Amino acid sequence: MTYMTIAIVAGFVLDLIFGDPRWLYHPVRLIGHLISGTERIIRNCLSANKTGERIGGGILVLVVVTVSTGVPAVILSVAYKYFWQLGLALESFWCYQILATKSLKVESDRVYIALKDKGLEAGRKAVSMIVGRDTQNLTEEGVTKAAVETVAENTSDGVIAPLFYMLIGGAVLGFTYKAINTMDSMVGYKNDKYQWFGTAAAKLDDVVNFIPARVSAVLMILAAYLTGMDGKNAACIFRRDRFNHKSPNSAQTEAVMAGALDVQLAGDAWYFGKLHKKPTIGDPVREMELLDIRRSHKLLYGTAMLGLILGIILRILVL
Repeated sequence: MTYMTIAIVAGFVLDLIFGDPRWLYHPVRLIGHLISGTERIIRNCLSANKTGERIGGGILVLVVVTVSTGVPAVILSVAYKYFWQLGLALESFWCYQILATKSLKVESDRVYIALKDKGLEAGRKAVSMIVGRDTQNLTEEGVTKAAVETVAENTSDGVIAPLFYMLIGGAVLGFTYKAINTMDSMVGYKNDKYQWFGTAAAKLDDVVNFIPARVSAVLMILAAYLTGMDGKNAACIFRRDRFNHKSPNSAQTEAVMAGALDVQLAGDAWYFGKLHKKPTIGDPVREMELLDIRRSHKLLYGTAMLGLILGIILRILVL
């Protein structure tokens, strides 16, 4: 077993135990500062027209990916060369920070606790911290659905996708993925400000998530069977509804989640004061209920564990 494999397993276990403590500075924040700072410089240098913004967005992607990949690559290379124990410890710590299994569970569970103990307004406030849609008019079912959808989508974006890239290239490639994913979350909007500037980041995010999203969906179907949920319906809804989204990737795991829980997800939603018409995913076999948030956690953890186990087995066989 290589140092990289050991680091991935150690990072995965650390993430399950500690999650993302708020007092611990996260490297993704540094990536966020890099994105914001680079964007300001680019916008001051290029014309504010379609062509200029497309070029600027491409430059942003090039700079952020290069720095986010190059810096940890150099640091790890030096650490492993002169003191392998330090290299292993650092890569393990970075793998831990790149993964988000427990933090996804904790943040979505805050919505469950807020709704259960404090009521609808508290639930709306809690879910607003983890979704991009307008939440001020959501019903209890709407708040619950938003939380479940977040768990479904981020099981891929926050767990399986970074794990996929770390299994290929360790923490360095994990940071490459996180940089692309963070850029998409910051500039990949189709509004007036980012319609053209964010095109490169959004397209690249679609590309790097294409395989992981589908791997995540298959793993989640297996997890549905293993956790006693409706695995057969999960597979059925996945085949039928996995493209019911403008993004080629977002509906992959949402479709599985909807089928496994026997509920309907997605549909119309408000963003920045505007109603966005979106197709539904799944069938309303039953109404959403608060416990569906906790049920989604079973699929999150089941998918994550399967991803690690099968990924490590494949890595050992290939190497």
